[in-house]
Amino acid sequence: MTSSQPLRIAALGTHSTGKTTLLKRIEMELRGHGLTVARTGQFGRRAAAAGLPKMQRHTVQSTEWIIAQGIVDEINAAVQGADVVLIDRAAHDAIAYFEAAMAFRSETPPRLERERLLALACTQLPKYDLLFATVLDDTMPVDTSHNYDANFRRLVDEGVHRLLANDVIPHQRVTSDPDSQAHAVDVAVQLCLQEETV
Repeated sequence: MTSSQPLRIAALGTHSTGKTTLLKRIEMELRGHGLTVARTGQFGRRAAAAGLPKMQRHTVQSTEWIIAQGIVDEINAAVQGADVVLIDRAAHDAIAYFEAAMAFRSETPPRLERERLLALACTQLPKYDLLFATVLDDTMPVDTSHNYDANFRRLVDEGVHRLLANDVIPHQRVTSDPDSQAHAVDVAVQLCLQEETV
């Protein structure tokens, strides 16, 4: 690619809605076209390893850590010369999880802290060349090795799409339908290949 900055393609959505699978498919296609691809992710696991709460126990601190770690990972990928950075959990994803956790616990987010976290997440939006938002499909089976709470998954899904709508954030919805996922992969690949020829 001729650009000094990598293309950034991000995904967000509640757990087990196909974000990681979608980004893996995009990565395989791009690598097949000779592009260098880096992928961020596994923030929940890494947060837990750092001693931070996750899922229904998210806090202001864990949310800020996830957003900040995502920023660091993106910068590292750019510095290492990736043509494309695939972001598994865009910054607003962390906000949706935080708000869902607070609602799940019947707590009210501190207004100033929520505004500060949202402002931090919003600083990342101009860097995304393409943003995918997965849509929860309750009929799709989930990994039974995880103890997922169905209500919490719905709260996150609702929060993701509410944030995107409220802030009028350009994005493409991706459902569990194979045609929707194939279209998303095609859109991402075509964008990257167009940029490569510029």
